Amino acid sequence: MTDIPFTKFHGFENDYIVLERTPAIGKDTSQFVRAICDRHTGAGADGVALLSKLDGDIADYDCEIINPDGSIATFSGNGTRCAAAHLVKAGRSTGENLRLRTRSGIKSFVLLKNDNDVKFDFASEIGRPKFSSSEIPMITAREVDAVVNEPILVGDSTLTISAVNVGNPVACMFVPDFELDWRAIGPRIESHERFPSRVNMVFVRVVDRHNVEIRIWERGAGETSASGTCSVGAAVLSALQLKTERKVDVHSPGGITKVDWRTADDEVVITGSAEFVYSGLWPAAASRSARKS
Repeated sequence: MTDIPFTKFHGFENDYIVLERTPAIGKDTSQFVRAICDRHTGAGADGVALLSKLDGDIADYDCEIINPDGSIATFSGNGTRCAAAHLVKAGRSTGENLRLRTRSGIKSFVLLKNDNDVKFDFASEIGRPKFSSSEIPMITAREVDAVVNEPILVGDSTLTISAVNVGNPVACMFVPDFELDWRAIGPRIESHERFPSRVNMVFVRVVDRHNVEIRIWERGAGETSASGTCSVGAAVLSALQLKTERKVDVHSPGGITKVDWRTADDEVVITGSAEFVYSGLWPAAASRSARKS
């Protein structure tokens, strides 16, 4: 069986394995992803972007984002950007108008800069945010058009969160600083019974009208240095509550993601980078062993 070629990229230290679908992966994709994403025995990553060529009518490629625990992510801003960078680097796209089909719809990418085939800057349109409790989804006492300042019981404490779906469900808690034990709170809200599809949990500190700072706990991945959808969720919910303008720089430990929630059409545009780390071959024998384990 042929070994499986892959490339590794990161978007602000949020790293993804990018590969094209092949029978060598096998039927148990989730087990394969758990094996290759393992930080100790695999290539190590926050997830996998799995590409399949399409006919180009609606989109150029299908892009399935899979979390390191093997679960399916509806979307990833950084993961799809890494996939777009892979396609440009491999010569499969010029990056002028690249369209990726994801589980949350078609996403469009425009290459802004290619720095020696190592660092790729893209602007990407990722759609309109969804605010209603059913679209997030979040269980509330009654259907609401927007989940804002919603109390949620976590252990013995009642916390206040706001939530939105920006391709993935994102919950945000606005904080004055990051002194609270957000790493303990994050996983409890991620798997909270009120979020039937789980949720990305973001802690947001508003710096000024044009800047916010965040800490991230992602569903299926845990703590990450950056996240496109988490950055968008933080920016959109900050603007919705009039804490910031609609064009915001989101500062995470990995870097700065620029988010523009356009007034004209409510479309969200992310501007960020994807950097090449290395290419490799994943042994097919390792995949067979992983499937047996």
